[in-house]
Amino acid sequence: MAADHLEGVVMSNAVSTVAEPSVPMPKLSAGFRRARLVLPALLLLIVFFLLPVLSLLLRSVLDPSPGLQNYAQLFGSTTYLRVFGNTFFVASVVTAVTLVIGFPTAWLLAIAPRWVSKLVFAILLLSMWTNLLARTFAWMVLLQQTGPINRLLMWLGVIHEPLTLVNNLTGVTIGMTYIMLPFLVMPLHATLRAIDPTTLRAAAICGASRWQAFWRVLVPLAMPGIASGALMVFVMALGYFVTPALLGGPEYMMLAELIAQLVQQLLNWGLAGAAAFVLLLVTLSLYAVQLRFSGRAPGASGVH
Repeated sequence: MAADHLEGVVMSNAVSTVAEPSVPMPKLSAGFRRARLVLPALLLLIVFFLLPVLSLLLRSVLDPSPGLQNYAQLFGSTTYLRVFGNTFFVASVVTAVTLVIGFPTAWLLAIAPRWVSKLVFAILLLSMWTNLLARTFAWMVLLQQTGPINRLLMWLGVIHEPLTLVNNLTGVTIGMTYIMLPFLVMPLHATLRAIDPTTLRAAAICGASRWQAFWRVLVPLAMPGIASGALMVFVMALGYFVTPALLGGPEYMMLAELIAQLVQQLLNWGLAGAAAFVLLLVTLSLYAVQLRFSGRAPGASGVH
């Protein structure tokens, strides 16, 4: 009897000892289930991003022959370098103008009654949903020498002869600023609404003027929204094609228009791939810099 009892105890201990390694199995299965949930997004990224980028890179170094001659031609030509300069210059101007207009707009929406901000946002969304080509053609009509804007300025006595507002930098800046404005106002509005209004009142109580409260309190707290919105506008402006092609002229040709000409007219796929890959690298580098320093921005830890 005692032997049977001792044998039962030994067997139970052995079973428990053998069963112990199976404890982590639920954790492994849970991790596998989470990995399966991520798998569709990963496949989507591979198919629609990594494979096209790889194809672009291979074409830039293999067409028409293996080597880096496409990149040498791209950076060795003053014409192509001028296009790069135009692209960054126009993108910088559009970003600056959009920021100058967008910051006060976002601030007014943040302090306005909720129904007013909802109405303005509905108008912004409606403009975003309108066909891009239709909006650009509308600006071509508005900005031409016989258009409503020139007629209004002449009727008011501001000008005595029509201004040239299309086929130049002015037309590109106006058209692209109008299109990019919602992409700056929306993230900036969210950041400004998260700022405690008592912060500005506290600055005024401490003796700060309105300008000091704006520049030394509001702007640092809003810097995450400013950075994200400005980066979005700048990156989108770098690769914009329709608006610069219709409202600009040959003097301010941008990189997207050059790539389109290389593909459609010159059939130079290798050089077009090199230009597109350089543009992609610049875009990813800008995003990497923004991610690197976003956590160090003033107010980044307090404003979400």
